[in-house]
Amino acid sequence: MINKPKLVVLTGAGISAESGLRTFRDSDGLWEGYNVQDVATPRAWRRDPALVQDFYNMRRRDVMAAQPNAAHLALANLQQQYDVHIITQNIDDLHERAGSEKVMHLHGEIIKMRSERNPNKLYPITTNIAHGQKAEDGSLFRPHVVWFEEPVPMIEEAIPLMYLADIFVLIGTSLAVYPAAGLVDYVPDRVTKYVIDKHIPPVSRYKNVVPIEMTAIEGLQVLIELLNSKTA
Repeated sequence: MINKPKLVVLTGAGISAESGLRTFRDSDGLWEGYNVQDVATPRAWRRDPALVQDFYNMRRRDVMAAQPNAAHLALANLQQQYDVHIITQNIDDLHERAGSEKVMHLHGEIIKMRSERNPNKLYPITTNIAHGQKAEDGSLFRPHVVWFEEPVPMIEEAIPLMYLADIFVLIGTSLAVYPAAGLVDYVPDRVTKYVIDKHIPPVSRYKNVVPIEMTAIEGLQVLIELLNSKTA
């Protein structure tokens, strides 16, 4: 059996935007009309857990109503030729629903919840988390998402994948949110780095960069053509 080349993909909000899921960066720091500091920090949760819960319940409904787009499906189809590992900053499950098998969520998953005390025991949730709903340990259930000002534990598992990449693809991220943005630093210089975005982020310090200044859906079509031309 021939080992498939390892294709490592880092995705951001731009790929989900084409499924209708907006982000706070689309609207000057407002996230569906909410200030990020009011709904996406530990301080916000301590101050007004009901408001935060309502906000994420709304986001969960949006995710459940959304469908994977052609970019998600294209990445899933690449599994036929490559060992595809997707590292995503997104909290939706659109990669999984498109058929991608190896998906790592840096910032958590909206369709899971956990207690305030135990971040490791997760529970599936596709509807609303009720106000005051408690876990077995007596603490409130909260969304399984990484808020601003919280650590990103999955980053330690993502870094080794960067070193092992034969091909690297960056899709739909501004490289403005750390530590996720720093992952590109771990991709070896010799590896070709395809960057797909409507506005190419600052990547001039990296070697072997191929910019594809397009939306995720359009850019994936171009990427596939480029990859096929190299293997033809």
